[in-house]
Amino acid sequence: MGSVQPISLSLDQARRVAIAAQGLHRPRADGPRTMRHVQAVIDRLGLFQIDSVNVLARAHLLPLFSRLGPYDTGLLDRATASGRYALRSGGRAAEDRRLVESWAHVAAYVPPRAWPLLAFRRRWFAQEYDWRELDGVRLPDAPQVQEVRSLVAAEGPLSASQIHDRFVSEGRSVRHKRGTWWDRSTEKRVVEHLFFTGEVVSAGRNAQFERLYDLPQRVLPPSALGELPEAEAKKALLELGARAHGIGTARDLKDYYRLKGPVADQALADLVDDGVLLPATVRGGSEQWFLHRDAARPRRAAGQALLAPFDPLVWERKRLERLFGMRYRIGIYTPAAQRVDGYYVLPFLEDSQLTARVDLKADRAAGLLRVQSAHAEASLTENTPARLAAELREMARWLGLDGVTVEAKGALSPALRAATSIS
Repeated sequence: MGSVQPISLSLDQARRVAIAAQGLHRPRADGPRTMRHVQAVIDRLGLFQIDSVNVLARAHLLPLFSRLGPYDTGLLDRATASGRYALRSGGRAAEDRRLVESWAHVAAYVPPRAWPLLAFRRRWFAQEYDWRELDGVRLPDAPQVQEVRSLVAAEGPLSASQIHDRFVSEGRSVRHKRGTWWDRSTEKRVVEHLFFTGEVVSAGRNAQFERLYDLPQRVLPPSALGELPEAEAKKALLELGARAHGIGTARDLKDYYRLKGPVADQALADLVDDGVLLPATVRGGSEQWFLHRDAARPRRAAGQALLAPFDPLVWERKRLERLFGMRYRIGIYTPAAQRVDGYYVLPFLEDSQLTARVDLKADRAAGLLRVQSAHAEASLTENTPARLAAELREMARWLGLDGVTVEAKGALSPALRAATSIS
């Protein structure tokens, strides 16, 4: 890296850069949300993390709500389904596909243009990952792999349970029961191997949120079927992560697509040498930061949003703490007795600060969005309860719930309960 004089930013300036890069720095537009709006968020973020927890809404649905407000989730269903699966349902062909599943940050939806950039990861799963043996044979070499591959080629898209049931009906299943998270069927293990190595891809998900597996050439547009050398791919991914973050440390920028090792380090150095990343300092700290050359530096931020635990603005917890002073942990991986704030906790962004956090649950049987706890941050303002209440009411409407109820836990709960009672 050269000896360029670092750009000096205040902490609030750095926060505004990060918020603007994520499209959260201004009030959301009114009016109907269309696929054009969804595509703009796809282009800005570059990925949506996938998680099976549905206590509020599926993880990949929430970042769009944070940036667009109430939108038709069917738009995202259309964006994530194509090929024969979509055509059977009156959808569009692979050429029009907008998102595809891949191992990116972790399990995520990415635009098809990112698929060739992630080929090095699929090669790693194929060549270096320690797949467990199947019936005494290394899994990639097991005969069941070819059986599953052939079935998907002939009849895909198919879910793992459909593959299992097909083999049961033919008397070929090794285990005559469907797998669970801890006891997967043979077919589930095999098709997951094929998925992580890229021999099959997800054509969409069914109502049970199961992947539907098909061949890449039937799901992806032709432009996405190639591969790039690892160094070129990691440089491109690092630039995309830096663009989406706006500003961050080397760790932050590499974490966006979970890039590691000397090749990623060299990619960072090359981007600095190319002038794409500008060395920066954030006053009050000694760490080296990097600012993307195209990052907006707004004078103020005036948006508000509830941020899901897997939102790109908050998922790197150390970056979040450095920028916003929030020590943030969700409780879904923590035993109930050890949870500090709750099970599914969302920070509340108010202008350029995170002013509160709330533990939310969509109680669909009762028709209520339950605020199970509400906690104030040091940056709380006198407007926070009213602004947060408005955001909660909008989220409840989007989820098809009739109202919001605030329970007693947390110092912010009384003020928030009063604010939510004002329609």
